Amino acid sequence: MASRNSARNTLKLAPVLDLNEATVLHESLLALKGGAVAIDASAVERVGALCVQVLMAAARSWEADRLSFTFAEVSDAFIKTTQLIGADIGPLMAKEI
Repeated sequence: MASRNSARNTLKLAPVLDLNEATVLHESLLALKGGAVAIDASAVERVGALCVQVLMAAARSWEADRLSFTFAEVSDAFIKTTQLIGADIGPLMAKEI
């Protein structure tokens, strides 16, 4: 699920992030702990509140460790669902320099 990318790790999310995927997502994120992470949510078609919660908790954990945690790519479905849930991923979006 995750692949190495230069100085940071990229985690490509599954198309369906439901209750069954929450544990897999959590374990994948734990495996990347200690380094910068870029989330690729470009293939996400459906996302449940629990997986959004796992991602937001990870973002806070990375922030506490002073490490980069960004969303490099996101699908329209991912954006719309996070907005519906009330999760603001805007500050976590990768910025062009």
